[in-house]
Amino acid sequence: MTSEAAVRITGLVKRYGRTTAVDGLDLTVRRETVTAVLGPNGAGKTTTLETCEGYRRPDAGTVRVLGLDPMARGGGLRARIGVMPQHGGGYPGARAMELLRHAARLHAHPLPVPELAERLGLGSCGRTPYRRLSGGQRQRLALAMAVVGRPELVFLDEPTAGLDPQARRAVWGLVRQLRADGVTVVLTTHFMDEAEELADRVAIIDDGRLIAEGTPAGLCRGGGDSLRFAGRPGLDLAALRSALPLGSGVDEPTPGLYRVTGEVTPHLLATVTAWCAQHGVLPDRITTRRHTLEDVFLELTGKELRP
Repeated sequence: MTSEAAVRITGLVKRYGRTTAVDGLDLTVRRETVTAVLGPNGAGKTTTLETCEGYRRPDAGTVRVLGLDPMARGGGLRARIGVMPQHGGGYPGARAMELLRHAARLHAHPLPVPELAERLGLGSCGRTPYRRLSGGQRQRLALAMAVVGRPELVFLDEPTAGLDPQARRAVWGLVRQLRADGVTVVLTTHFMDEAEELADRVAIIDDGRLIAEGTPAGLCRGGGDSLRFAGRPGLDLAALRSALPLGSGVDEPTPGLYRVTGEVTPHLLATVTAWCAQHGVLPDRITTRRHTLEDVFLELTGKELRP
């Protein structure tokens, strides 16, 4: 395993007629990490993944996957990557376990099929034709087929769409195990909690461009955090403000209800409670609100519905 990036995208442009799906995108995915690609519908997420997988030819820019051009060197990549497309793609008449065993036979050292099927809850539908599988079963089968060959890098396009909570947790566990085993994972998702739980890095794209990138904690840090407490009306806000960490603020939106803004940390909470104790204030109903990835996403991409 080298220090070279698993995926390096530079100036990627992809058009469909007059529509520009990806517009000068730059993105680097580090090896042995989980990267979540977020964006509204039509932002260019799936097109970007399909270009990395060798299914789409860029109109401009460069894409390198495990150091190779996926269009020119696709044959050298197929044995090294796993792909879970957004809409399944299994043969309608084939049975679930037939498809999984077929995928396993395409690789030199596949994962044990029965264990993988059991982990993803596919045992009970193994003899069911693909066309009769539920949406969730198709999702889990597609994921199993993507990882059965022990890939170095796996692309997962909305891996938990349509799954119930138990199946979703099983998929999360498998993604964590992949990372622990040194596999690089690139996934798209509309679930912000999923990105926060799984991703080492998050890339937010809109209108085909990268608009934010970083760790989930880094993207969320400080943006809209607040600590609230109740106390007697008319506390000395200037004195409290001077005791707070640099960059924090305080106001009294309604009499007796106080809001402290800034990055919510144990130190901030301790500072507020210590100040209250020194001034004979018994704080009541202390609550904290952390700036979430969903907050960041909506701030960057807007809150209006997209057509």
